[in-house]
Amino acid sequence: MRKIEEKMIDAIQFGKNWTLSNTHVELEQNPNVENTIKVYLHGNLIACFFPKRKTVKVCDGGWQSNTTKSHLNALLGYFTKDYGIFQKNWVWYLKGNAETVEFKNDAELPTKVY
Repeated sequence: MRKIEEKMIDAIQFGKNWTLSNTHVELEQNPNVENTIKVYLHGNLIACFFPKRKTVKVCDGGWQSNTTKSHLNALLGYFTKDYGIFQKNWVWYLKGNAETVEFKNDAELPTKVY
């Protein structure tokens, strides 16, 4: 895992706003609905954490790049059980729970307690 991804994970765990280079974590507090923690890469939303529901929603932000995949895999590896993204023949796949499916934006996955 890269240093920037370690710092990104720390910001999510502690629910704080954080920016470094092209990566940004934003805590969105809303008294009427559940608080969310959003992760952006180059200004594009790639993950949204819902702490009360203990879920994370992942997307490629419109760019299926190696950096996007690396950031998502760092998040999934730390916050979920057995989920990950890989690429075969230029197609992204989501593996987890003993199955592999083609990656779909806004897939909502269960997280471990953090």
